[in-house]
Amino acid sequence: MIIAFVQIPLDEPKRDHDFVVKQSVEATKIFHDVKGLKRKYFLNSEAGGGGIYEFATKEDAEAWFNDGWADWMQSRFGARPTLTLFDNPVVLDNVADEVRVDGKRVDPPWADAE
Repeated sequence: MIIAFVQIPLDEPKRDHDFVVKQSVEATKIFHDVKGLKRKYFLNSEAGGGGIYEFATKEDAEAWFNDGWADWMQSRFGARPTLTLFDNPVVLDNVADEVRVDGKRVDPPWADAE
């Protein structure tokens, strides 16, 4: 699994929560059918906006974050984004009470202590 971390620096105060929610929900139309995109978290902070994307493969992530992607984002937000791709071999999911390695559930180490 690949995690993409996008940061969009904005030279303004933190955007209004309701504005971000409206803009982000509308943007889900863009991301709904992106090949290999499992999840996208829309972010908002004093430092700007951004997103965390969970892709099935590096190839899927690279296909989305192609050569024209940064220009497209700059035209939408008025600022050039930064992108960092991470391999994500291990996931702790406290909601599901599980650990996954390379997408497969494994026995969590705390199970031995119980």
